[in-house]
Amino acid sequence: MQFARPMGVLLTTGLMLAGAAVGVWSEQRHPRAAVGLARRLLMVMLYVLVPPVIFFNLASASISIDNGVGIALGLITSAIVGVTAWLLSSRLLGLPRAQVGAVICSVLVANTTYLGYPLTVALLGRDHLSTGVLFDVLVGGPALMLGAFGVGAAFGSRAGEGMRERVRTFFTRNPPLYAAVLGLLAPKALAPNVLVDASQVLAVAILPLGFFAVGATLAEGAEQGELPIPPPFTRPVAVAVLARLALAPALLMLLAAPLIDLPSAYRLMSAMPTGINSMVVSHAYGLDNRIVAETITWSTAIVVLAALVSLLL
Repeated sequence: MQFARPMGVLLTTGLMLAGAAVGVWSEQRHPRAAVGLARRLLMVMLYVLVPPVIFFNLASASISIDNGVGIALGLITSAIVGVTAWLLSSRLLGLPRAQVGAVICSVLVANTTYLGYPLTVALLGRDHLSTGVLFDVLVGGPALMLGAFGVGAAFGSRAGEGMRERVRTFFTRNPPLYAAVLGLLAPKALAPNVLVDASQVLAVAILPLGFFAVGATLAEGAEQGELPIPPPFTRPVAVAVLARLALAPALLMLLAAPLIDLPSAYRLMSAMPTGINSMVVSHAYGLDNRIVAETITWSTAIVVLAALVSLLL
């Protein structure tokens, strides 16, 4: 059993590395085709693959009062961390709008599904997975569907000009939002266990596709055809990584301390790295893809390394 516990982390790491490696290899040999494929995959994820994952998990979710307090605190934490990222990237660093939006999205969107699920099982045990799913769906979901997509519509270079166009873009390029609304309204009979399980398998299957896009984006941005390993740890990336991995979990635990005994799965989920869906938002609305890709790479490497070390100790 001790040997089996790290297998989920190792398999997830293998999928991420394989997807990114194929993306880098493809871009270096067939640049236009690889970048075009990466963008098409991101759109397929947005419109086809992500919505059913959200729908079936929300339709099947149930929540207690105790868990509800933690979820409310998680939502408050996401809002505060997002505002902090905006202040640091716009006021302190003076970044242009597309880069500010990229930093905020990288902070708001956590990999609570593709990496959060296997890490919850490996580090905490299967009994904690249902609690982790609640945090993923009811905190990570709004952070993505309302927060990240709203940021994309507000800061993206392809979101239109003026408030009316940006609001219209938010609703026309946000299929996960409609999946979430339908999932909340649907009776549990429409989400049998077999379909919920299938949607969670689909969530993991999306992982190498997303990291293919990450690898292709990193290779596309490399100068003179040489990909720096590791990718640059620039000031925008540093702000995003520190806010995602340090500020978010610390703030959640601080807010929860006087109120509840915060579930361990909530603490773990709040410290997940930047999620692949931030690339989907960035591409759809015209944010800075390279900042997002580099933040995903750095934050994921840090979390996976920390998880592997904890499993070995």
